[in-house]
Amino acid sequence: MADATFPNPDELQNDAAATNSADHVAGEMMEDQAGQPADGGAPKGEATRTDQEVSELKDKYLRLAAEFENYKRRTTKERSDLFKTANQELMTALLPVLDDFDRAYQHTRETTDASVVRESVDIIYNKLSKALQQKGLQPMNAQGNAFDPDLHEAITQIPAPTEELKGKIVDEIEKGYYLGDKVIRHAKVVLGQ
Repeated sequence: MADATFPNPDELQNDAAATNSADHVAGEMMEDQAGQPADGGAPKGEATRTDQEVSELKDKYLRLAAEFENYKRRTTKERSDLFKTANQELMTALLPVLDDFDRAYQHTRETTDASVVRESVDIIYNKLSKALQQKGLQPMNAQGNAFDPDLHEAITQIPAPTEELKGKIVDEIEKGYYLGDKVIRHAKVVLGQ
């Protein structure tokens, strides 16, 4: 009875050897058929190549990200420098006008002749207008024209002095200006009713 409950050690060794042999043969067959190990993983050479590709792609990504950050910094600096340079050019153009103001102030300081003061102001005004026009500033001609809300800002309405000025600009309180083709200040006007 003791033999029935406990298996024979020789039989156990034979069964284990047969199982190991069958597993080994099945594993080799699966590896041969799929070209891959039985555990479903990639062959070692292919895994190494995939790891290299991943590391190359990571390297490319990091370089591209660093290059983009450098580009952003460089363009921000260039833009800032451009604004500084644009202001410098305008200030350089206005310095002769400032010099003329200083000379006129010194020259007319002790005079009582209004025509000398007026002549000085006229010279300075003309020089300032010319300097600003060279930089692209153009005055708007609004008086007598039809009201355009894209160009004009109506301050008030008054009865039109003539029939032709009804619905048109009667007076210009503050001049409007273009810089190139862009309106940089709307003309403040009085409309005729």
